[in-house]
This record gives sequence, C-alpha cells and structure tokens, in this order.
Amino acid sequence: MAAPRVPRIVIENCAVATVDAHDTEYASGHVVIAGHRIESVGAGPAPAGLENVVRRVDGTGHLLTPGLVNTHHHFYQWITRGLATDHNLFDWLVALYPVWARIDEPMLRAAARGSLAMMARGGVTTAMDHHYVYPRGAGDLTGAIVESATETGVRFTLARGSMDRGQTDGGLPPDFAVESLDGALAATEEAVDRYHDSSFDAMTQIAVAPCSPFSVSTELLKLGAELARRKGVRLHTHGSETVEEERFCEERFGMGPTDYFESTGWLGDDVWMAHCVHMNDADIAAFARTGTGVAHCPSSNARLAAGIARVPDMLAAGIPVGLGVDGTASNESGELHTELRNALLVNRLGAHREAALTARQALRLGTHGGARVLGRADQIGSIEAGKLADLVLWKMDTLAHSSIADPVSALVLGAAAPVTLSLVNGRTVVEDNHLTTVDEDAVARSARSEARRLARIAGHD
Repeated sequence: MAAPRVPRIVIENCAVATVDAHDTEYASGHVVIAGHRIESVGAGPAPAGLENVVRRVDGTGHLLTPGLVNTHHHFYQWITRGLATDHNLFDWLVALYPVWARIDEPMLRAAARGSLAMMARGGVTTAMDHHYVYPRGAGDLTGAIVESATETGVRFTLARGSMDRGQTDGGLPPDFAVESLDGALAATEEAVDRYHDSSFDAMTQIAVAPCSPFSVSTELLKLGAELARRKGVRLHTHGSETVEEERFCEERFGMGPTDYFESTGWLGDDVWMAHCVHMNDADIAAFARTGTGVAHCPSSNARLAAGIARVPDMLAAGIPVGLGVDGTASNESGELHTELRNALLVNRLGAHREAALTARQALRLGTHGGARVLGRADQIGSIEAGKLADLVLWKMDTLAHSSIADPVSALVLGAAAPVTLSLVNGRTVVEDNHLTTVDEDAVARSARSEARRLARIAGHD
C-alpha cells in the first residue's frame, strides 16, 4: 500500500529570521512545510520539483518569523479592562477581586475568546492562561478556557491556578472565590488528567499553578509541586512582582520570595514564574542554578508601577526568559507583539541603558525564549527542519515599515505589523490580518455583552 502523500506549503521570497541557535537570517529565503512540520528552510527560492504543493505563498515584502509564544496571561480579565487605571498592584487587586469573584462560565468563555482572538490576530501561535479564580457554582471554567483555545486554533498551555486564602485567612479575595486545599488539589489533578497532552505536537498542555505567595497557603505550594512532579507537568506562579510581596514574605516567613519558593519546592527547570521584578543577585543566581524560568511582562509591570525586571542580568546568567501579555486588566492592549518593543524600551531605562537588549534579543524573548519557558523548545520557537509549523508572515512593505531597511528592527521598533499569514501546526489561523477560525465581530459582541453583565452584577454599571 502506497504511503499517503503529504501536502506541502511553500513560503518564499521573504526575509527569514529563524531565531535558531546561530540567529540565522536570510534576506530572501524560503520555508517548506510538510504536513504540520517544517521540512526545510534556506536562502533563495524553494527547491524545484517539490511534490504535492497545495499552496505557494509569495512573501515579497514580508518577514517570516517563528510564531510568538505567550508565557503569562489571565484571560478572564478581558471583560474588566479599563478599571482601576491609576493603582499599584495591591490596591488594584483590592479594587478588582470583588468584581472577578462574580465571573461565571459564560463570562469566562467570552473573555477567553476575546483574549485568544486578540493575541492570535497579532502573531501569537502558542497562548497561555493562568486561571486561578474559581467561584463556587460558576460552572465548568476550565472546560470553557480549553474549548475556547481549541476553537481559536492556537497551541495552548493552561496553568490551572488556585487560591486557598480568602479574606477570613488574611487573603485578598472573598471567601466564596477561593477553594479549599483539598478541593484545589483535586480539581487541578482532574484538569491534568482530562486535558494534558504530553506528545510532541500537543495542542493542549496543563501546568500546576497556585496563584501567589500572598493568596495561597504554604501547604498548597508544597503539595502542588508534589502533584506536578508526580504527573510530569510544569509549575507556574507569580513571583517577586512587588516590594510589598517581598515585605510580606519577610514578615510572614522570615525570608524573601525566592528563598521561600525554594523551601517549598518551587525552583527547578520545570518551573517558571511571572514578573520577577524585584530580584537581587542571589535570587538571579538561584534561578540560574536551578533552571527556573521567567515570564517578563513589561507593559503590565509599567501599568501597575511594579518596576523594571533585570532581564539583561537574567539572560547573562542563562535564565530562560519569555514574554507575557499578562491579564488585560493591567495591559489593555492584550497583544504580545507590542511586548517585543516594550521589553526593549523599558529595559533600556534600567541600569544597562542602551546595551540592555537588542531588537533580535527582543524577538528571541517572544519566540524561542517563550518556548524554553514552557518546556517546548524542541518543538517550537525557531524555524528549523523537524519543528512544528508555527510560523508568522509579517507584512513589512506598507507605510508603517517600508523605509526601515532591517526587517527585524522594523518588526520590533516599528508600529504593529500586519499579519499576512499565521500558521499553527501547518493550519491557517490568520489570513490578511483577519482570523480564519472564529468570527471576530461575534467574539467582540459577546465580550461586550458579558462585560456589561458582570458590571451590573458587581455594581459597576
């Protein structure tokens, strides 16, 4: 019996930034996709005589890069954008937890669809959501998130979050919006069993993700880490985001956040943490020694006045660093490609000034760096033969970019570039700057309706 013919897609005549180990680039190159994997990449036009080519894309005037990888987000916040706009983190949480505690399954489904659609349209091919708000009686929130990602067509990691410290125990969220220790662990394990796929081309993976040191108990952190390692999945949480968190850990545990995390089993090459703004030299050395990853969220950190993370020092130490949109209640744009630019600009305000990051380092953070953080660098994050066909073709010949000679600098420093084509697993998700998998207008209407319903319920209308 003859082997089935594998369909091929050819993209050629475009600039190519592979983001491989050598930062190989082609001023005019090609990529051949066979099925859902990259078959070849190189200079000049694609090889002649390729069989079963089902699509040939002329990339003249474009830049081809790996798809963007988001490493930190909170989808539910899509329907609470524009609130508490002049608050620091703790005041922002105090203002918004009573609103977030009212979410239910229809609200979350609409919010997840909105968050995913915005990211995918802007070049994200691997999305991530850290969801930790599970009010009693709210419905199947985990299912709503995963199903929304499947519908949108992006590769996806759900960090199944949890909180077990409500207001009665000194936490910030209302008591009815937190879980018991046993309930959180059981629901997290159920999410892993139900949705996690460990295969090479997995579209859905699950991580264990208690929310933060000030909203979960030490027991939940320790037992969560044990659960993750027993199940063979990754671990995620917020870490060292603010000076207030540092003071909290010193007062409550007698040590800083990094030492506290290490004492609970939360440093390791299967762990990544969001923000990591307030890290001293010893903290950075501990992350480097253990291979712990970082999700850098420059726009959110600026929006909440949290500070500037020491990303150049982290990279110099060998720490895996990716980029995160973070929740859209603290980054209303909801887009990751803007984080390429903001990561470069914000870090140049720090100690390293103009030497902090280059445009190519920023692109690496948003692609290969994110893949490392999610434990998927063997599969995605660079354009190399054998890797999964998660690719973005950016249009660089319009008014916004045509006079910038270097396409990578144009992508990172210029205005948001239109996406002519985005492929996930070889499947078209964006075509000519529009989603092909979902109706954007319908997603927008649903999100608006559910945002208004939440506002009425929470008394913010």
